[in-house]
Amino acid sequence: MTYFDALLLGILQGLTEFLPVSSSGHLVLAQEVLGVKQPGVSFEVLLHLGTLLAVLIYFRSQLALLVRSIFDANMKRERAIVGYLVIGTIPAGLAGLLFKDFFERAFSNPAITSLMLLVTGLILLSTRFFKTGGKRVGVLSAVIIGIGQAVAILPGISRSGTTIAAGMVSGVKPSEAAEFSFLLAIPAILGATVLKSKELLALTSDFLGQYLVGTVFSFLFGLVAVYVVLAVVRRGKLDYFAYYCFAAGAVGLYLFL
Repeated sequence: MTYFDALLLGILQGLTEFLPVSSSGHLVLAQEVLGVKQPGVSFEVLLHLGTLLAVLIYFRSQLALLVRSIFDANMKRERAIVGYLVIGTIPAGLAGLLFKDFFERAFSNPAITSLMLLVTGLILLSTRFFKTGGKRVGVLSAVIIGIGQAVAILPGISRSGTTIAAGMVSGVKPSEAAEFSFLLAIPAILGATVLKSKELLALTSDFLGQYLVGTVFSFLFGLVAVYVVLAVVRRGKLDYFAYYCFAAGAVGLYLFL
């Protein structure tokens, strides 16, 4: 893996982790096109850590309140959000444990990834027809959003797009659904990192420079993507990304089917 490969994959991860176009799908296709094989450690985990840092920095104020609420019974809404995040994390955790082999096989098939990008396009396009709700996240909507996140383990299914759409389906205000989606990414990325911790501990210095470049660029472009997605959701234009997913999925099917 060259420095250019690492830089390109870092930018792809940073932008697509939060833009509703599937980071995992883009990494699968990009590595296939570039012929890049992850050496030794799981490079994708390090790229996810870069985007994790981006969301931690953007939502630092909200996260500080959520942590405080654990020790302050008067902060009822913040404490409830902590509970909803736990609830929303459970479906993906169960799916990852029960269907680990299935998901891993899907990651090795760029044709399936391309097909799933088309599915993501349909999910995003459907948001055009949702009646905008004004509810806050609750138990039921947390479950629905969590199921959306579980489905998005498949490469090509956008985690952010699916969870935001799931929130909108359950009547949650779009901007709040988007913020909850980003906060829900934190335990998801941390969980994936823990599962890959043995590989991270086996990190060698052979590609340390490339790893660092990829992680830094995934962080920088992930931060940009958070700003972009929240602005797009507030304007009710989430479906705009559907056309890109249709195009990317169609090109992928042409190349790999």
